[in-house]
Amino acid sequence: MPFFLPFAGCPGRCVFCDQRAQTGQAAAAPDAALPELESRLSGAGGPFGLGFFGGTFTGLPVPWQDRFLETAARFRRAGDLVHLRVSTRPDRVDMETLNRLRGHGVDMVELGVQTFDSGVLERSGRGYGGEVAMRACAMVREAGLELGIQLLPGLPGHDAALWREDVERALSLRPDAVRIYPCVVMAGTGLADMHAVGAYAPWSLDEAVAECGHALLRFWERGVHVIRLGLAGEPDMLARLVAGPWHPAFGNMARSLALRLFLEQRLLSAGGRLVRISVPARLSGEFWGHGRANAPALAGLGIVKDRVTFWPEPEFEAELEE
Repeated sequence: MPFFLPFAGCPGRCVFCDQRAQTGQAAAAPDAALPELESRLSGAGGPFGLGFFGGTFTGLPVPWQDRFLETAARFRRAGDLVHLRVSTRPDRVDMETLNRLRGHGVDMVELGVQTFDSGVLERSGRGYGGEVAMRACAMVREAGLELGIQLLPGLPGHDAALWREDVERALSLRPDAVRIYPCVVMAGTGLADMHAVGAYAPWSLDEAVAECGHALLRFWERGVHVIRLGLAGEPDMLARLVAGPWHPAFGNMARSLALRLFLEQRLLSAGGRLVRISVPARLSGEFWGHGRANAPALAGLGIVKDRVTFWPEPEFEAELEE
């Protein structure tokens, strides 16, 4: 269950950010948000997880953090709440804060890292450098909490090479979960002003899909869960979208590419002519690709419709002949 606190606790506004459009909710004062949280949790029934998103949770005054977490803790004691996470900035955590969160029952801290490149962070108005982001991730681990990393490829000055470095740095930190939000331009943001005068150009959809697909495969290989790919299509967000690689099927497109790359690696290294392949049924929606985009490349591997079976097992099984 996401509970959004748009802009709450944020020390400033980043060039790309419009939380109202991205969450579909206006900013709310903590004293108004707390009764809403109580109401939503009371009507939820269990079991459920709860995440505080949309702002900088640890940037809130400590008494308000405690009130939100104590409200959640009542539902943990009742057995309804089974997982609790908060989202915050890398420069708003320290060991004292993280230990306090753990003491209140927080399971995971998601850090809005965006990128580990200091130059890109500076251009994006983040107010911290890459070393702060790295250290914050390490502290979450040291505090005994699960680590979530939020990444935002395509920020000002961010190219594919820097993005691939970000992916490897994230992998080195052993996150439990990753969210990937390719950067888009929203009306009313600093990024929109930069875009209007030609000072910023977002990644194309093709580039974003390609780079996120490659990243996704790297995370899969290391057992890291990518729990979000792309922004949700909130009506307010779509109304304010100026430019950038947003597509309603973005996640499907990136997963399809990662799946194709995986098959290419395995089948080409195995050698031999494909006779038959059994594919986990849970991947049937991504296997051929959005609009059958994977079909030509798969055909080059010998994977055509009459050689494919979708089965209930979790693994692939391929029959090859010399």
